[in-house]
Amino acid sequence: MLIIIIQTNNAFAKHLHEEAEYQKVWCALHNGVTEYENKDFTRVDCLTATHAVEFDFAKKWAESIGQALYYSLMTGKRGMVVLILENPRREKVYYKRVKRLSKIHNFDVECVTPKIFNKQYSAINCGVRE
Repeated sequence: MLIIIIQTNNAFAKHLHEEAEYQKVWCALHNGVTEYENKDFTRVDCLTATHAVEFDFAKKWAESIGQALYYSLMTGKRGMVVLILENPRREKVYYKRVKRLSKIHNFDVECVTPKIFNKQYSAINCGVRE
């Protein structure tokens, strides 16, 4: 019984790709530096000429906002969340939450889907209507 529970939990925890894979592709497309280390040893997922970017999977939407805002403070660059939507139809609710808060707390937000690996990246809502 324990084995079944462990296997079931692992099945739900799996993603199509690792967060770092999305980060690497997106960051390269934006000429950024991955894993930029701040003075306090925290790491920005991607630092571009204009943004301190935090990547997270959709269900970690709230955590991503705090990190993006903190990295903005540490770098002097505008904060940004790139939310990873592996199932946009189901996960668009999380993107909409972040987008709504971005307008109030002055940070940027984009989303990516697995299509980024097929060179089908679009910064425009990942097919999510607002």
